[in-house]
Amino acid sequence: MDNRQAIGSWLSGPRAAAEEMGADFGYRGQRLGLPQEGPGSVAPLGRRFGALFIDWAACMLIAYGLFARGDQQSAGNWALGIFLALSLLTVTTVGFTPGKRICGLRVVADDGSRLGAGRVLLRTVLLLLVIPALVWDRDSRGLHDRLARAVQVRI
Repeated sequence: MDNRQAIGSWLSGPRAAAEEMGADFGYRGQRLGLPQEGPGSVAPLGRRFGALFIDWAACMLIAYGLFARGDQQSAGNWALGIFLALSLLTVTTVGFTPGKRICGLRVVADDGSRLGAGRVLLRTVLLLLVIPALVWDRDSRGLHDRLARAVQVRI
């Protein structure tokens, strides 16, 4: 084996090395029975981060304007509560937050049904802890989605 090939497989990660050896992982969402592309497929990471940014910015503006009275530290604390309330209210009722709607995403249960309030609460609390959202499975679901048995899909 050429040293360049060994370094390339090390840099590209274990999945690429396993695929070179013939392992077939399928596409993101295949294990969940979701389509590969289009509506109902697993949402791409860029859109998910965009939706989160939009929602967080809106929560910060609301917190800063209505509750914090100019105190940035207080605004951040209020924004956490507002984000929790926003997610609980909107994802439980319509399946998406305003940012997710703008980005064309919806949160559904892994069986395709609507999430209940308990699962949305669990998902949002874990998302606010940040670390669970950074641990992904091969379907690109964060640990917060996996534990809540949820998946973000395209509308």
